[in-house]
Amino acid sequence: MVLHQGRQDQAERQAGTNPLYAGANPALAADFVMPHDKLLDDSLPPDTALQLVRDELMLDGNARLNLATFVTTWMEPQARELMAECVDKNMIDKDEYPQTAELERRCVNMLADLWHAPVPADVMGCSTTGSSEACMLAGMALKRRWSKLGRPGKPNLVMGVNVQVCWEKFCEYWEVEPRLVPMEDDRFHLSAAEAVKRCDENTIGVVGILGSTFDGSYEPVAEIAAALDELQSRTGWDIPVHVDGASGAMIAPFLDPDLAWDFRLPRVASINTSGHKYGLVYPGVGWVVWRDKAALPEELVFNVNYLGGDMPTFALNFSRPGAEVAAQYYTFVRLGREGFRAVQQASRDVAMHLSGHIAAMGPFELLTRGDQLPVFAFTTKKDITGYDVFDVSRRLRERGWLVPAYTFPEDRTDLAVLRIVVRNGFTHDLADLLLADLARILPELERQSGPQHDAATSTAFHH
Repeated sequence: MVLHQGRQDQAERQAGTNPLYAGANPALAADFVMPHDKLLDDSLPPDTALQLVRDELMLDGNARLNLATFVTTWMEPQARELMAECVDKNMIDKDEYPQTAELERRCVNMLADLWHAPVPADVMGCSTTGSSEACMLAGMALKRRWSKLGRPGKPNLVMGVNVQVCWEKFCEYWEVEPRLVPMEDDRFHLSAAEAVKRCDENTIGVVGILGSTFDGSYEPVAEIAAALDELQSRTGWDIPVHVDGASGAMIAPFLDPDLAWDFRLPRVASINTSGHKYGLVYPGVGWVVWRDKAALPEELVFNVNYLGGDMPTFALNFSRPGAEVAAQYYTFVRLGREGFRAVQQASRDVAMHLSGHIAAMGPFELLTRGDQLPVFAFTTKKDITGYDVFDVSRRLRERGWLVPAYTFPEDRTDLAVLRIVVRNGFTHDLADLLLADLARILPELERQSGPQHDAATSTAFHH
């Protein structure tokens, strides 16, 4: 979560709110000041408090028009109703809420089947608050597995510079050396050759990303695994692969069923995904699955006696609501394989429709097309000098569209792009409205003499 500093010095705020919120005595609203740093002395009626908070939240962007986030922004009313009924259930209390625990178990088994676990009965897995926690747990298992080998030296983890920030956090928090493979020319993610170059006897694992947040492309997991097989034959180093499938692990099984990236590859030890991304559930829920018990050292699993029941647990948190797990199971029941295929295909179709029309406009150059994740990145062509991607992002925001513009990491900071994430609920009609707005602002941008922002303040942006 974002860290916030304490109270800041600020001018005294003017009192007063909408007099109609005060009910029977509208004059009382004149002296009301919303609390910022300490609780009010008195209570407010629930409807009044609700309206006051709602008024401030109007300043947030429209989540449905947020083309920056991978997180689910629409679910069916029935799913929202189910979540409301389960929000008071504590997931950790499996004795009191045994059926919620059973739904979690079923979800783990369904994911293991979806990802071709070789022996389903040997699978280990759990729900998490999201992929960040899932990655931390997978990283801990990799490190503990390596530590049992008794090798000297500091452990390291090999991954592309395009990894989500949670992997850098893991390395810092658990004292693992991050070996980040930089981008080079038109290679925007990890390759097999570059991964193997950075491996040694102290490498705890290689992270392959099934769907880079920078451009939506899949990393070549099968090629990486094959290169590590060859490395082991030469050196004896048995280096496992973790697949960060935060998004792609819920896309590829349905749209790219012949792509080998999962437990069909013996070197893949664990996989994570975000239920709240292309798992089609509101935040926050994630999942992590290990191919067998050997991949998750048993000493990392705690048996906790809680409210009269003994249960195994492997997590960084403790109490959390059961709503998201119930919603994930609802989505699995509701859609099935064919339903998931249809939903994900619709998103990919919209992404490719958008990317094709944007490429045809003339000023833009595609980096990806949305034919892997329903996500694509594009930039302005070299001969466009009057504006840049940041100007395009700013002008689209005026119409409510949240389309991020950001620079790529070290060694490709010269490249700045726009990225569009298509999720369930973003239809062809909405896509055509976005294209119309983009076409409308181009003549105005072309009249500029140069970009209208400070390039020095432009920073990387990715989810």
